[in-house]
Amino acid sequence: MSNTSLSSFIWAVADLLRGDYKQSDYGKVILPFTVLRRLDCVLAPTKDQVLAELAAKQKLGVNPAPFLQRITGLAFHNQSPLDLKKLLGDPGNVAQNLFSYIQGFSAEVRDIFEHFEFQPQIERLSRAGLLYQVTEKFCQIDLHPGVVSNADMGTVFEELIRKFAELSNETAGEHFTPREVIRLMVNLLFVEDDAVLAKPGVVRTLYDPTAGTGGMLSVAGEYLHEHNPQASLAVYGQELNPESYAICKADMLIKGQDVANIVFGNTLSDDGHPGRHFDYMLSNPPFGVEWKKVEKEVRREHEAQGFAGRFGPGLPRVSDGSMLFLLHLISKMRPAAEGGSRFGIVLNGSPLFTGGAGSGESEIRRYVLENDLLEAIVGLPTDMFYNTGIATYVWIISNRKPEARRGKVQLIDASGLWQKMRKSLGSKRKELSDAHIERITRLFGDFVEAEEDGKPISRIFDNQAFGYHSITVERPLRGDDGQIVLGQKGKQKGKPHPDPKLRDTENVPLAEDVADYFRREVLPHAPDAWIDPDKTKVGYEIPFNRHFYVFKPPRPLAEIDAELKQTTDWILEMIKGLSA
Repeated sequence: MSNTSLSSFIWAVADLLRGDYKQSDYGKVILPFTVLRRLDCVLAPTKDQVLAELAAKQKLGVNPAPFLQRITGLAFHNQSPLDLKKLLGDPGNVAQNLFSYIQGFSAEVRDIFEHFEFQPQIERLSRAGLLYQVTEKFCQIDLHPGVVSNADMGTVFEELIRKFAELSNETAGEHFTPREVIRLMVNLLFVEDDAVLAKPGVVRTLYDPTAGTGGMLSVAGEYLHEHNPQASLAVYGQELNPESYAICKADMLIKGQDVANIVFGNTLSDDGHPGRHFDYMLSNPPFGVEWKKVEKEVRREHEAQGFAGRFGPGLPRVSDGSMLFLLHLISKMRPAAEGGSRFGIVLNGSPLFTGGAGSGESEIRRYVLENDLLEAIVGLPTDMFYNTGIATYVWIISNRKPEARRGKVQLIDASGLWQKMRKSLGSKRKELSDAHIERITRLFGDFVEAEEDGKPISRIFDNQAFGYHSITVERPLRGDDGQIVLGQKGKQKGKPHPDPKLRDTENVPLAEDVADYFRREVLPHAPDAWIDPDKTKVGYEIPFNRHFYVFKPPRPLAEIDAELKQTTDWILEMIKGLSA
């Protein structure tokens, strides 16, 4: 069964709910039931063995849990004699038996259904006389991994969440990232480490502080397994949305990951993995979402801990918290002396240039560039995400740059690499093909400047190229008689008073001498001007689009004149025809 037909089949359960449930509440039933059926199918082949082992260990008075999990081969089990199909054999007690069945799961699975808040939905379905029908509907589909792979199951969950988000007017993009974007990010993350990752028995850690339904963690695991089946990837994550957290945890549980590593809560105000560092990290934080709810905790950490905490370099404006996640990930990097880290994060255009010299955003960029952490930025096509059509950028950050990349930043303009989707999904109208992903990965891996169709597509810069001195240019205040007003006391005695109305600022590239720039660019136009050195600040911005702009000269004037004359003559002829 294809992903589309499977999600359509599950979606058909909505027909049963119509009338008793608002459309925006369908997900409260369908998502936990889908997870339950998945777990039910996963455990089905070992069900009889588990029950026999349970009886044997209970006779001996031994804790059966580790023995049962050895039989399932998974990090969970179910001790109940029931399963979903057996529930249907007792139509009058479906609700009571369903509660009993869920209680039979090990603690980590019960936690999943608690975050779904599944018990109130079971009671509500029972009161509406729908519980038996819904259970029966889900029993008709086989969700065993041998029939529906883990990757396909993840796609099904994402498709369902997208539909429910549309119905309830929520932003689906807060829950997950398009799979092809994740594949690109994973490629960029691992491409320079292929030799290391190919070694037998290699063990690495991966972390996503905005885990959603676990898509990034899953795709990274699939990549590593394809390239080296003997490699081991331990995944860690944190997620704020209860339903997404529950799905992520269920997915990781089935894949044999330690689900204690998946934490519920707000990453910015309550770090679920304090003091821990990781080899690799991935994140797609919410775009343009304010952090006012956690402002008190974040500012407290910034002020009290400084660079010993996560937010030492600076704080962005409250209207957009995405750069806080950038800083959070930097704090989670393994020290370079211990092997270092690399991570990829999706950001919108704002973090590239918002905020002048001295602002929180500029200071964060300054920290990243002056510490030589930025390897590359890839500009993606517009209309790539489900909830926004804006331009997005993948930042690749590392504290273990290869020798050739040290002191350098690569910008890749992949905005023209896309294909149109057969059917739009929300705001997503474009997608990356395998060939596009390979092209971008090769550009990054080769670390070369390149052109395509006469336009630059990859450019390499010194870190310093993005920095500047913001200088304050003062002009003297003049009295009514036109004479310069001089200071009468203190440090300003005998010196010209600056005129606030004539004050101006200039941005001087870091690579250029400020005095030379001032003599060349300012003094010829304002011979009485001077620089106030106390107000000079260092700023950083990354004007991505400017570096890929290609000037197109206007057409020759004679050609434009000829075209205008032709149009004018045609209009005159038409007027003559009307007046004849």
